[in-house]
Amino acid sequence: MSESSFALAAQATATGSKSFYFATRFFPAEMARHAHAVYWFCRTTDDIVDEADSLDAGTQALNAWEAELRAGLAGNSIDNPILQLFLQVQKKCRIPASYPLELIAGCRMDLERQRYETFTELRVFCYRVASIVGLMMCHVIGFTNPDDEERGKKYAEQLGIAMQLTNILRDVGADLKLGRIYFPGEDLRSFMYPETDLVAHTLNDTFRDLMKFECQRARAYYASSKPGIALLRPEGRFAVEIAARVYEGILREIEAADYNVFNRRAVVPAWEKYWITGKAIGASWMDRAKGRSL
Repeated sequence: MSESSFALAAQATATGSKSFYFATRFFPAEMARHAHAVYWFCRTTDDIVDEADSLDAGTQALNAWEAELRAGLAGNSIDNPILQLFLQVQKKCRIPASYPLELIAGCRMDLERQRYETFTELRVFCYRVASIVGLMMCHVIGFTNPDDEERGKKYAEQLGIAMQLTNILRDVGADLKLGRIYFPGEDLRSFMYPETDLVAHTLNDTFRDLMKFECQRARAYYASSKPGIALLRPEGRFAVEIAARVYEGILREIEAADYNVFNRRAVVPAWEKYWITGKAIGASWMDRAKGRSL
């Protein structure tokens, strides 16, 4: 594929996720191009569902997208430039064919169901639409020691869950407009916050307590994922560290807004992203300095 295709992928990444694009700026050039190609595929797959005019239209479009992907994975010629670029990167980085198909299965869940009874059910969705992205990125970045791959991917799964839970908490208002509720029914009942209150955008202490609980759950996944970053190839570690820190910062923005996620979308401002980056650089420098002094 030409450089223009990678440029379009970078543009799509910058438009679709400012936080992800910001982090990829710390990748080496080729690694960043591969990351953008993966994101372009993932974003397009998600948009097929979110932008569909109807359930039937979304199902038909996603089925057609999957059929073309499967054709490409089988070595057949395909016309879609997004899939062409992704398949080029998928082959070069040895991304298992099951990963993009699992992502499609996750996006299909948004067409087939709009409620989750338990967190166990929701976790399956989070794994498919987010952890899978992290697993693909493991192949884009690679591990310093190949023997760490299986262990490192477990950490990547945890980070994906953390990020998707963050997305869910950030996008409560937007998802309600689409008729989607990602809070597990068991959590709503546990906090005695009825779905009718959620639909009515009722911001009260009960909802705040529910949100605090969900934010703590997301933070626990961030914490459990952190050891995995050190297993990645050195040239890719810093970008993943920044991505994780910036995304976790969204939780702080939600808290700072008193958990009002109905009428506003929490974002980490640019100045804070640079502050997070500077802090991470300082921590990295201190770690190296300590290592030299031992």
